[in-house]
Amino acid sequence: MGVGFVGTVARLAAETPADRNRVVDALRAGSILVVVFGHWLMAAVTVQDGGLVPNHLLELAEGTHPLTWVLQVMPIFFFVGGYANALSWRSARRGGLGYGGWLRSRLRRLAIPVIPVLLFWTAFGWLALRLGLDWEVLQLASQVALVPTWFLAAYVVIVTIAPPLLALWERIGLWSIVLGFALAGLCDLLSIAGEVIPLGFLNYVFVWGTVHQLGYAWLDGRLDGIPRRFGSMLLGFVATVSLVWAGPYPVAMVGLDTAEVTNSYPPRVTLAFLGMFQVGLVLVMEGPLRRWLDRPRPWQFVVGVNLQIMTLYLWHLTAMVLVIGLSLVIGGFGLGIEPLSTAWWLTRPIWFAVLGVVTIALIAVFGKFERPVPDPRPSPPAWRPVLAVMSICAGLGLLAAIGIADDDGLNGLVLSLPVIGVLLGGVVGVPVKTAANG
Repeated sequence: MGVGFVGTVARLAAETPADRNRVVDALRAGSILVVVFGHWLMAAVTVQDGGLVPNHLLELAEGTHPLTWVLQVMPIFFFVGGYANALSWRSARRGGLGYGGWLRSRLRRLAIPVIPVLLFWTAFGWLALRLGLDWEVLQLASQVALVPTWFLAAYVVIVTIAPPLLALWERIGLWSIVLGFALAGLCDLLSIAGEVIPLGFLNYVFVWGTVHQLGYAWLDGRLDGIPRRFGSMLLGFVATVSLVWAGPYPVAMVGLDTAEVTNSYPPRVTLAFLGMFQVGLVLVMEGPLRRWLDRPRPWQFVVGVNLQIMTLYLWHLTAMVLVIGLSLVIGGFGLGIEPLSTAWWLTRPIWFAVLGVVTIALIAVFGKFERPVPDPRPSPPAWRPVLAVMSICAGLGLLAAIGIADDDGLNGLVLSLPVIGVLLGGVVGVPVKTAANG
């Protein structure tokens, strides 16, 4: 990330079409930056007597839970995804590109950057186990580092069904959003009150799909006007507060091990209403944001973040795990401060700076995988990229459920499933030897 990167950012910023909605890019970049710094802030890790004590800020200080109503920004990410995916799919339809070709192009940007992360942890895990690292320590480290892949899997599912969701939107409009809220609430009722636990995981589709539909509404002007935007904000806020006050839902909008019911694993209808609140809030500020983004420097910053956004998202927790591991090797340097103490808060900027430097170094190495070369191959049959989605999401889901390793060693098949999906699904081309090329 040197002079060449800065030049590329400046060129892309200068070439931005006049009709591009820059707020979409700014919200995408802003949501990921909040995720990154939020994860780094929440890690209240210390080293005591040579051993690691993993703590979480939200578990240490219950008074911080309302902060998650701002720090839990995945609804905004899915919201802007709806806007972008609708634009992309409509453009593909006009250009005669079929569903298979469109989905493959989306997966090339989303799935290819995941492969280096998994290969890194495969190699690192293999070496660490042979050097005597306890598999449970490796399990914990890798689960923390690979948290972003689990949320990416959910987004890939929504991207895969974006065209039929858009068709539903074009047919029944805002009723598709009402339907999504109703289905999400029903899943919660059956999975929490009825104790049919697996049904709750359908909300990865119903909750995030509903917030995704709000992006369609934004694109098509159905959320225009201050009254509608304030109405969305007020309705979302009141509904979220009411559910937390009256129901089994906790205040924290991120998952906590200490909670019997969490709002994010699986996602609950509370996150859909929180998304409505956040959408209304950011859209009320759309006008000032547009004017601010017309300035060269803010827009160049947004372009720069978006140019490496997947790499930043996928590697920022690996950077944190590496820094913590290095600290352990050298006797816990920098991690001996009591969490929530004055000294701890005063050293957070240093913590952020160190993690930022390591993350930038990882981006410099792996960022090229986020910008795959143009794919000249003909559009594939739809089943191939869908097969890739199934294999990728199965692998990432299993990693979240059982982790990278157990007492038998690395879970090789689980780690390889996303790679298999990318290859067999045709997301990347596999060179074929022919008579012409020898």
